[in-house]
Amino acid sequence: MSVSFEVIAQPRTASGKGASRRLRRTGLVPAIVYGAHQDPEMISVSHNELLKHLEYEAFYSHVLDLKIGETTTTVVLKDMQRHPAKPFILHVDFMRVSKDEKIKMIVPLHFVNEEKSKGVKLGGLVSHSITEIEIVCLPQDLPEFIAVDMIEMEIGSVVHLSELALPAGVALAHAPDPDEPVVVIHGARTGADEGEEAAA
Repeated sequence: MSVSFEVIAQPRTASGKGASRRLRRTGLVPAIVYGAHQDPEMISVSHNELLKHLEYEAFYSHVLDLKIGETTTTVVLKDMQRHPAKPFILHVDFMRVSKDEKIKMIVPLHFVNEEKSKGVKLGGLVSHSITEIEIVCLPQDLPEFIAVDMIEMEIGSVVHLSELALPAGVALAHAPDPDEPVVVIHGARTGADEGEEAAA
């Protein structure tokens, strides 16, 4: 993997809404780490450090090093609660990973060569129906994203979910509907079409 992330955490003992509010006032985010057949552990992480990590798309779909005291555990980010109106992180869930156990993760799709595709060069309009997918793989096979190469797509071309090129060791978490579209290039609407619609 091209990048690595280390998250520094501290153990916490107090739980409940009041304790979480007091923690947030000190610039920390309440969090929990679970999985790998171990008991859940309550922790806290720096809000500012977390925000810096979240600037990188890869942080959401990457194996992370979670350092709690002198112990470092490999984890993935499984859930995050944001404040509905303010730019604050309220709570974070991390899941421990084991190199021998497959995990389910949601990863983004990157649409490559979109502007260079045959259909776009002819004036076609791109429509993205799916921008992320849930996959199953071992932690060492976890991709940061899935690339969808659009270079050969023409007007009217469709890439279906079942046609995605997945890396070795990676599978879709659910059996795909073979007809579910991921991205489509539609023909550009002409002035005549727009005029008829306006008249209607």
